[in-house]
Amino acid sequence: MDLSNLKPAEGSVKSQGKRVGRGQGSGKGGTATRGHKGAKSRSGYSKKLGFEGGQMPLQRRVPKYGFKNINRVEYQAVNIDTLQQLVDEKKIKGTVDFETLVSLGKVGKNDLVKILGRGELKAKLTVTAHKFTATAKAAIEAAGGEAVTL
Repeated sequence: MDLSNLKPAEGSVKSQGKRVGRGQGSGKGGTATRGHKGAKSRSGYSKKLGFEGGQMPLQRRVPKYGFKNINRVEYQAVNIDTLQQLVDEKKIKGTVDFETLVSLGKVGKNDLVKILGRGELKAKLTVTAHKFTATAKAAIEAAGGEAVTL
């Protein structure tokens, strides 16, 4: 091996193709493959998202309706029967707080938790959450437990 027969590894160099816009002698001068006139032939052209060649774009054609409240507060729902199931599986005993629910994977760490009243609760639990429905609170207190709002 010497300097006269060095060459790059197979497949490492890609042919760049013919350089456009480098004078008439190159055969790709003049309009440089952009055609004549129009937005696409100009420098600095970039097609806007959703542009349909001047036709009214789809996102402007379809009717708009509804309302999205930016101040809406979303709660992650946990039912009473879910808590009873966790007690039956011996995953919780005595108290249920936000950290317990996160560690068990029932809610995310950034969620707000609301306890709902589906099912029935037999165990005496101290439940700590952001919100409770009236039926859930009644069910927890009927079982001898306590509902603590964060």
